[in-house]
Amino acid sequence: MTDAKLCWLDIRNAGTATAAVLEEALHQRIDGIVAADPAAFAGLPPTVRKILLFEDGVVPDDLSGADLVIVPGGRDARAGLAAAHPDVEFGRYVEIVDADTLEDACLAARLENWSILNFRDPTKIPLEIVIAAATGAPGSIVTTASNPEEAEIIFGVLELGSDGVLMQGLTVGDATALRTAATSRTGKIELVELKVTAASHIGMGERACVDTTTYFRKDEGILVGSHSKGMVLCVSETHPLPYMPTRPFRVNAGALHSYTVSQNGRTHYLSELHAGSTVLAVDVKGQTRPVSVGRVKIETRPLISIDAVAPNGQAVNLILQDDWHVRVLGPGAAVLNSTELKPGDTILGHLPTADRHVGYPINEFCLEQ
Repeated sequence: MTDAKLCWLDIRNAGTATAAVLEEALHQRIDGIVAADPAAFAGLPPTVRKILLFEDGVVPDDLSGADLVIVPGGRDARAGLAAAHPDVEFGRYVEIVDADTLEDACLAARLENWSILNFRDPTKIPLEIVIAAATGAPGSIVTTASNPEEAEIIFGVLELGSDGVLMQGLTVGDATALRTAATSRTGKIELVELKVTAASHIGMGERACVDTTTYFRKDEGILVGSHSKGMVLCVSETHPLPYMPTRPFRVNAGALHSYTVSQNGRTHYLSELHAGSTVLAVDVKGQTRPVSVGRVKIETRPLISIDAVAPNGQAVNLILQDDWHVRVLGPGAAVLNSTELKPGDTILGHLPTADRHVGYPINEFCLEQ
């Protein structure tokens, strides 16, 4: 398996929308176009892999223009085809319907340069088995998906995910949805060092604990801030505490008015989060991953206000529960107790560049204070 996340779009049933689907696919930098006729590849740039797929194994004589041809059967079965078309690469198509075809898929994943897998049942356990069987193999697994939601799941199975997803492109929007599914799993966000300028106790208020459906690592948390253009990296309750057990799925995030970051650059108020929401887990290197919210606990607690300033002069504020066990992250993954922060201390944060309207970035005048 490889680290690539490939997006292949199947245009065989696009009909009259083919030209528009292809135009969008090129704009979205789709990695491969799947067709049944080489004529469909006319005008495509060399940066796009041109793939012919024949599930029934019936291959025409003319394969001109194709980079890769996918057929059922192993290398021995297609030896004649490979000899007749030495300039074309071949891969194997496997439809998985039972234990025997699952074993065929595992064999293909270990031996083939390209394995295109079509799982007929909705369970993802067979794909998990294939991914495990292919560990260390140099080839690539591309799994079919019926829609973008399934594509996102396939990209994340066993945390490794399939190397690629093949999805039908039937209308404008499909290419964009597939690319979004491929890029929503991980990413990177720029973090900056913030200097604390003040810390003050501000009395009682409501704060939100964000309980997710995943374990956070020791250097991970979520970004939280009172203003849309400045946030602080709040660490999870992964680190030991003297009076209570660790809860590595939880971030004691801040007052309920605070912003946090979810996917695609959108922000949400902590008060808006609920079971099934998505937030962005961020580590001290800026690596991100979307995580699902399982529960949000909003309770009345004493609060502390932390003011800081970024290197560019941007002011940042975060209001947290006023308690020693509520923590933020500093450089080198240092875990800093919020009640012990003092002017001159360094914490990690993020500076979004856009103002917000219902959580979406927007270029307009907005004064937050």
